Amino acid sequence: MAVAANTVETYDNKVLREDLQEAFSMISPEETPFHQMAGRKTVTQPKFEWPTVELAALDYGNRVIEGDDAPALDAPTLANRLANYTQISDKLVSVSHTSDASDAAADNIQELSEQVALKVRELKRDCEGMALDNVAGAPGATGVARASAGFPTFIRTNVSLQAGNVVGGLSADPDGYPNSAIVEATTPVPLTEEIFNDVIEMCWLAGADTKYAMVNANNKRVISATFTGSSTRYKDAVDKRLVAAIDIYTSDFNELQIVPNRFMPAINRAGSNDEFAVYLIDPEFVRITELEGTKQKPLAETGHSRKRLIWREWGVQVDNEEAHGMILGTNGAAT
Repeated sequence: MAVAANTVETYDNKVLREDLQEAFSMISPEETPFHQMAGRKTVTQPKFEWPTVELAALDYGNRVIEGDDAPALDAPTLANRLANYTQISDKLVSVSHTSDASDAAADNIQELSEQVALKVRELKRDCEGMALDNVAGAPGATGVARASAGFPTFIRTNVSLQAGNVVGGLSADPDGYPNSAIVEATTPVPLTEEIFNDVIEMCWLAGADTKYAMVNANNKRVISATFTGSSTRYKDAVDKRLVAAIDIYTSDFNELQIVPNRFMPAINRAGSNDEFAVYLIDPEFVRITELEGTKQKPLAETGHSRKRLIWREWGVQVDNEEAHGMILGTNGAAT
């Protein structure tokens, strides 16, 4: 049918109001499982230190003669002194006076208060990724930022390596802070259940009670698709407060919750190979330290805008690296 002449249609109307939803939509992930599972510690200096103690090896010949004189003194059991540095992470927001005063849809996302709230959430994501990054510690200097060594650079004992892999080193081994990052594998390989169980066994023999296996998306799919041994079973965890869904892997030595982490970086973000790690973690022996918690302050106005600085000074402390395990050199593919 034809439209009658002079019928007013929306195509002719120049003053229709826009239909813009009042609330903005966002699906950017915000879960930070490593920060959630780690303990907290307040520090008072950019360089923070802690002691670790290792018992002597088991003596299978510890038998003495009745009535014998006291034997030679045993070597003393002394502590090593580990360290790391805090680093400053920040976000800076600037909003014009006009934008802040204007009325807009989408919860007035252009306003300074909304921008600050969003930047705080972005800072949280940044810190999660950096805590798990393959980055050595650095004391900093004038004009050079301090760097807090990432969790994997501490792990040296309970580790599965592929050809070319080298674990991080300490500045004054067996003391100091991790001053060198992990060297990537020459040819990464698929993650297998045998490799996974080998590292669980290493942890158990060292006295560790690992509770979580933190993986990226690639290795989570590998575990779900290929781990089929007789000692493997999956079930829903009763406590789902840490993440939305958790699988539990039952090994010969303990149960581990498989925790996928969206912000877990590759070992070699600037390297030549795709290399993904698996971290076996006992949360009782890892902490997020803070010299300053998340804060914000206004900066001086130098024109027609208002600025806010959001920052946090924080670091990673691995109380004892033997409480954890690490699988290096996986390519994220199934066998």
